[in-house]
Amino acid sequence: MTQASPAAGQPHPHESVQAQLMGLAPYVDDIPEVAGTLYAAPVCSPMAHGHLTEIEAREALAMPGVVGLVSAADVPGNPLLASFGQDEPIFPADTVQFMGQVVALVVASDIHTARKAAAKVGVAISPLPPVLSVQEAHAKQHYVLPPVHVRRGDAEAALAKAAHKLKGSFEAGGQEHFYLEGQVAYALPQEQNQWLIHSSTQHPGEVQHWVASALDVANHAVRVECRRMGGGFGGKETQGGHLAVWAALAARKFNAPVKLRLDRDEDFIITGKRHPFAYDYEVGFDGSGRLCGLRLDMLVNCGFSADLSAPVADRAIFHADNAYFLEDVVISSYRCKTHLQSQTAFRGFGGPQGMLVIERIMSDIARALGKDPIAVRMANLYGLAPRDTTHYQMVVEDNILEPLMTRLAHDCHYSSRRESIAQWNRQHPTLRRGMALTPVKFGISFTATLFNQAGALVHVYTDGSVQVHHGGTEMGQGLNTKVAQLVADELGVSLARVACSAADTAKIPNASATAASAGTDLNGRAAQFAARNVRDNLAAFVAGLDGCGAGAVRFEGGQITTPTCSRSFEEVVGQAYANRIQLWSDGFYRTPKIHYDKTTLTGRPFYYFAYGAACSEVIIDTLTGESRVLRVDVLHDVGNSINPAIDVGQIEGGFTQGMGWLTTEELVWAGADAKSAGKLLTHAPSTYKIPATGDLPAVFNIAFWPEPNREDNVHGSKAVGEPPFMLAISVFEAMRDAVAQAGGEPTRMNAPATPEQILHCLS
Repeated sequence: MTQASPAAGQPHPHESVQAQLMGLAPYVDDIPEVAGTLYAAPVCSPMAHGHLTEIEAREALAMPGVVGLVSAADVPGNPLLASFGQDEPIFPADTVQFMGQVVALVVASDIHTARKAAAKVGVAISPLPPVLSVQEAHAKQHYVLPPVHVRRGDAEAALAKAAHKLKGSFEAGGQEHFYLEGQVAYALPQEQNQWLIHSSTQHPGEVQHWVASALDVANHAVRVECRRMGGGFGGKETQGGHLAVWAALAARKFNAPVKLRLDRDEDFIITGKRHPFAYDYEVGFDGSGRLCGLRLDMLVNCGFSADLSAPVADRAIFHADNAYFLEDVVISSYRCKTHLQSQTAFRGFGGPQGMLVIERIMSDIARALGKDPIAVRMANLYGLAPRDTTHYQMVVEDNILEPLMTRLAHDCHYSSRRESIAQWNRQHPTLRRGMALTPVKFGISFTATLFNQAGALVHVYTDGSVQVHHGGTEMGQGLNTKVAQLVADELGVSLARVACSAADTAKIPNASATAASAGTDLNGRAAQFAARNVRDNLAAFVAGLDGCGAGAVRFEGGQITTPTCSRSFEEVVGQAYANRIQLWSDGFYRTPKIHYDKTTLTGRPFYYFAYGAACSEVIIDTLTGESRVLRVDVLHDVGNSINPAIDVGQIEGGFTQGMGWLTTEELVWAGADAKSAGKLLTHAPSTYKIPATGDLPAVFNIAFWPEPNREDNVHGSKAVGEPPFMLAISVFEAMRDAVAQAGGEPTRMNAPATPEQILHCLS
């Protein structure tokens, strides 16, 4: 009999793709509202900083259909969001801290009335001076968290005796998540002071905790469910919790279901972004370009509260080396408090901001020495001991950087293309080309060690179908598809037999956020372990029937086979049920080997590294500053891919999103001298440009590095959600290369490389 091929390793389509293409995959806003549902709309602060003196709502409350107002006085529990920082009020009671901060909700019988009424609410504020730049915050020591310093060796002494030195400073802007599905929550009162929350969130367990804290009930009284999100990118790791809390408080006050969905403008002005960074550095190096001393200061624009700024800023420190050995180094990270939206998680979680500065340094060293940038990068790569240990004391055990970069340079014809680009630039004074090849070394695990755990349930029904519950959330990245593939192979059945359910706190408690690129690593392994327990039960049962050892029982192709007999999976399941054999089980996984001291930021925070490299070629117009990405070649390390089609999609999407951060996606706030100081001016697609299909390179080649994960990870795979984002740093460095080839000054370029920035560097 021909055996069916395993499910894992195959390019199966996304489990919801057909329903999504037909418009039949429901998101939170598609859930049919129950009778009596009310709708909420936010009332936002019109000022960046000041004392809140009055909320005037008489005109709004007089409107037909308006039910009432919800504010700080209506919070029965903790008035602060139950975040780690405990520094963000659910609604401000006395002080507003950014323009757009939600000070109250208007609740009405329909969404249009709620929004019209919210616009009529007056918010009286006595102004206070806002702090809007990290430079001002740093000068005033205005921080959300204390500064952090990581040191190895003697950077000052190394710099003093370095043969060559460079100094520099620049800024990298933030980034709007721009998920297709905006922030939304639907809160439904249940019996006996219990609550059901439908939330578009990457972290249902945290939403449960936040809602319970605000309502002053136990966690078990709150059930949070999320079947899918229309994108998250980190923007729904904590920020989705705000809407759930607000909706739940409104539902409690009016004893009715309440839905709260932000429109796109509201989403922009209320929610946090990627953290903007400002950098100042001095680097020493020898004649080969090898680093011999680095001082790096990072000013992190955290916004008005801590949110996830501590781990984001920590990860930026961890990734300030990227692929390179830093022998004598001191890194200082200042977590600056500004009166802007509270910045939050975003794909890469500080890693891109850390890598961006070291890649800039490598390129600038190459130009200073007149060397090819790839030669300088190769000279600084991690290698054999003692050049195998990071500045936070983790040994890089799985290093494939040199062969991976060498392979990509060969496959993309790097050397010959650089010669062709130089020739082109000699012949075309207006349109200039540039190219860069940059690596990625990205650590995989939550830096908060306690989150590196996961649970799952696998249920086998008497017809042989299988249902999986796990703690991860599906946001389009294909997590449920990969988990189903792993479970199918563990039980030896076809993928069609396996379905994953919605993320639900009533099924899997205390689940970690689906973040840090660890969704499949954690939940896939937990589900695999749960399925293995069921398989072991069935194997022991069949071994008893056929008089063999359980180890001799094989599960494959929908059959369960012993040395003497072969039965269908559903036949064995039916017999096992009749004999009272357990057909469901739980599974639990905790990431091994990881540990680190969060006070010194030393240890092994990551289970393994995901590697990659990209070579990007761009062209700029020296008269207009416009640019275009012409070609991209990627060689990326995904280990043994569980689903090659999904992994290619993640690489394409991550790279494109990273390209947007570094080229077109510019966030602009009104300055302190403006009438509307602190106002986000780029708050809609009309003023904020994400990449479109026309921005993609005409040539976009993607290949996988052909080696499994050297650590014992599920299926030998590696995480692929975040690492490809940082491959797009090659685009930014290619832009700076083009500027240099046009006779400009690339050291003046901030990110993103907008036309204005390019012209600034050419002026």
